[in-house]
Amino acid sequence: MTAARAEGTEAVSALVSRHVREVPDFPQPGVLFRDLTPLFADGPAFRAVVDVIVARHGPFDEVAGIEARGFLIAAAVGYATGAGVVPIRKAGKLPGETLTVDYALEYGNATLEVHTDAFTPGARVLLVDDVLATGGTAAAAADLVERAGASVVGLSVLMELAGLGGRDALAGRPVDALLTVR
Repeated sequence: MTAARAEGTEAVSALVSRHVREVPDFPQPGVLFRDLTPLFADGPAFRAVVDVIVARHGPFDEVAGIEARGFLIAAAVGYATGAGVVPIRKAGKLPGETLTVDYALEYGNATLEVHTDAFTPGARVLLVDDVLATGGTAAAAADLVERAGASVVGLSVLMELAGLGGRDALAGRPVDALLTVR
């Protein structure tokens, strides 16, 4: 990593860190939820993180946002780059024919879906989400992208909870986290 990139990485990490609100015992007792909605509410800060994501990734044809906060990031990245945006949704939220995957969360199980025709065949897709924890959601989303005929060129997250081993669940896929929390 170059000195300029390291300096930029430290600055964006600090920016994200200043906008994290910790919520104990949410969504269940014993879980420390890291809420990034303060970052989304701060226009200049949100613009800065979107600009960093755009600068660090490419080329890609489409951006896939993982429900729900990933939608916000994907829409902004798609707008900034002119790329198409695809929502990866929780079960039962999409009309029409879908691909479905069940997966484990750090505190339960869930299902994700995407339309069967959501991606251009062979498209290079950047997956985006707010937080990488155990990697189950991101791995499930990557599986859906690939089953739909596209390829995942990377995963970009605002924050990674490194102690939960999310990168391990992603089978060597490129992961870029703006802030890593140990």
